[in-house]
Amino acid sequence: MKVICFSLMPYRPLDLAAASKHRSSWVVLPNSFYDPEKGADEYESYIDMLASAEALGFDGIGVNEHHQTAYGLMPAPNLIASALIQRTKKVKIAILGRALPLVGNPLYIAEELAMLDNLSRGRLICGFVRGIGAEYHASGVNPAFSHSRFHEAHDLIIKSWTEPGPFPWEGEHYNFNYVNVWPRMYQRPHPPIWIPSQGSQETVEWAATPERRYPFMVTFSPRDAVVKNLNAYRDQARKYGYEATSSQFGWSAPVYVADTLDRAIKEAREGIETMFNNFLMMPQRMLMPPGYTSLASMKRMLSSRAGLGTSRVTLEQLMELGTAVVGTPQMVRDRLDWMREKTDLGIFIPLLQCGTMNDTLTRRNMALFASDVLPHLQKS
Repeated sequence: MKVICFSLMPYRPLDLAAASKHRSSWVVLPNSFYDPEKGADEYESYIDMLASAEALGFDGIGVNEHHQTAYGLMPAPNLIASALIQRTKKVKIAILGRALPLVGNPLYIAEELAMLDNLSRGRLICGFVRGIGAEYHASGVNPAFSHSRFHEAHDLIIKSWTEPGPFPWEGEHYNFNYVNVWPRMYQRPHPPIWIPSQGSQETVEWAATPERRYPFMVTFSPRDAVVKNLNAYRDQARKYGYEATSSQFGWSAPVYVADTLDRAIKEAREGIETMFNNFLMMPQRMLMPPGYTSLASMKRMLSSRAGLGTSRVTLEQLMELGTAVVGTPQMVRDRLDWMREKTDLGIFIPLLQCGTMNDTLTRRNMALFASDVLPHLQKS
């Protein structure tokens, strides 16, 4: 199993009481809540923590993209990835993911990722996403075109990486007389492409097609939904005529490890609860704007989320749902083994810092996970 140490980089100094008077920490929360001095400290702290994952033995470091939100301070994940490349030597750098439909020119993404692949000498992993519903409020892109823009942007990027330029592109959303990406990719034909998702049926069918076979990552979902969605991918692969391998199944979840269950719960509570109840919370219409996805996939995704992000939850509820993995090293190993047994999980992406969790607890969590859980996962 490959294990990627992942961070959202939430803005921890946020005045939660004052922020709660607004509908969400996404899009509508005034940027006057952001203090640049404190924010600069946050960036330094997070980059230090992520860079330390290499020495701890993780296979990769994961970052991602969100806009106009205190939930994650990475509107430009390529910048964070570049900083991490300079701080590390061997560990993979995974951008999980880049929201393709939100940009007017996908070739800029192709160029950015090609630069990072060269700077890292082939350590880059590319995660492609549509972006959650709130991103469409922030970007002004019509969510009804989300799928078609994503697919066309993806096809254009892959062609720009794999075919000699210059060549023209005439599509529904993008038109170029000259497609001629400099620099070229370091990895051939291109870096691994992973697809983080909340379980959209359209995404399952698209990612599993024989010409792609992209690893499918289920993020921050209840245990039963993870099993259901990963096995839906397996079933879809069989319909296409092949058997998916463990390297195509991924899961991302908040994790906290301590020497006793009581201590793990006590230390994890504030961080994980603020992640779901403060930073992630948004109205349903912001999460699922009209046209963002099909009715069938909307029902599936809402069922899978079990109210996460739209209603308040306790740490105990998250543990019961299996959305968060909290406990002693043996308990965490057992729960991950159970998931691997049910899904043939081959990629795990633990979120070891959540919400307002401070540096001391985060570092302790990372160290104990690395010493007592990580070797168990990597040897299988």
